[in-house]
Amino acid sequence: MEKFKAFLKRKNIEISAKRYGIDALGAMAQGLFASLLIGTIISTIGEQAGIELLVTIGTYAKGVTGAAMAIAIGFALQCPPLVLFSLAAVGSAANATDVAGAGGPLAVLIVTIFAAEIGKAVSKETKIDIIVTPFVTIFVGVGLSLWWGPGIGAVASAVGNAIMWATELQPFFMGILVSVIVGIALTLPISSAAICAALGLTGLAGGAALAGCSAQMVGFAVLSFKENRWGGLFAQGLGTSMLQMGNIVKNPRIWIPATLASAITGPIATCVFQMQMNGAAVASGMGTCGLVGQIGLYTGWVSDVAAGTKSQITAFDWLGMLLVCFILPGVLTWLFGLLFRKAGWIKENDLKLDL
Repeated sequence: MEKFKAFLKRKNIEISAKRYGIDALGAMAQGLFASLLIGTIISTIGEQAGIELLVTIGTYAKGVTGAAMAIAIGFALQCPPLVLFSLAAVGSAANATDVAGAGGPLAVLIVTIFAAEIGKAVSKETKIDIIVTPFVTIFVGVGLSLWWGPGIGAVASAVGNAIMWATELQPFFMGILVSVIVGIALTLPISSAAICAALGLTGLAGGAALAGCSAQMVGFAVLSFKENRWGGLFAQGLGTSMLQMGNIVKNPRIWIPATLASAITGPIATCVFQMQMNGAAVASGMGTCGLVGQIGLYTGWVSDVAAGTKSQITAFDWLGMLLVCFILPGVLTWLFGLLFRKAGWIKENDLKLDL
């Protein structure tokens, strides 16, 4: 056993929830953003502006989604070069919807982790490493994609569909539940975007998820404005509320105002504005980060109009986006925060960031 542990250490194979559930998952979201999401945005701009070149560029970006996710995961797992580059084929296979059946982001995550770690284990162990390492990595990864991919994809799809079905059936209660849970996931050191992508969370449930994420980001940005001023406003409002995680550990009560706001904006999104995220599922978990969530919402509207399921983009749609994603999170979190400060639950500099 000691020899095995020494081998794992030498190969930089760390079997832990942090490396697989935080580092790899977070990196997968970045891979999704750098391919599917940005490709969708570029294509939409091209379609709206009538620029065929942008449509073509966006199509190419979307076409490498699986490879981008796998390489991002491999980078997070600190794979050596030959393993890292070989993961492009693994990701493509795990994300494919042909032959092997539906895979998807969750399949890419699981399969890539196995392929990457096995690839690392054999890396530089033979004199023909340039053949052995990519062969083993691709053989294991594509083999597992063919074997596990359809099942993992089916499970992820079933869970996502169940959440979306429940949200359609009970938009008020599920609006609260989805908004709060996904919003909390965004602030935690895990990836809400990757979770939404893995489950294919779109529709009303995607709208609720976007509401919750926006509430956390805008909420913390406004709540901590006294301590962090404009730098903190932009860093959290357009960056990530995860910056507050260290302060939350010190005083968990600072998390309550934004979470309460998400519990209110979620059902407003689902029941009042019937806000559906029909863009890329990854955008449901992005909140206001770089306005990616809002761009995803818009691209969904455009797709719905093109498909004939939506007649036009209305002023009511834009009002819903502004209220749910920006105005209500800021106002509600500020009001709750005011009460918490008066009650002594939030003290001066509790939300201070080292910017």
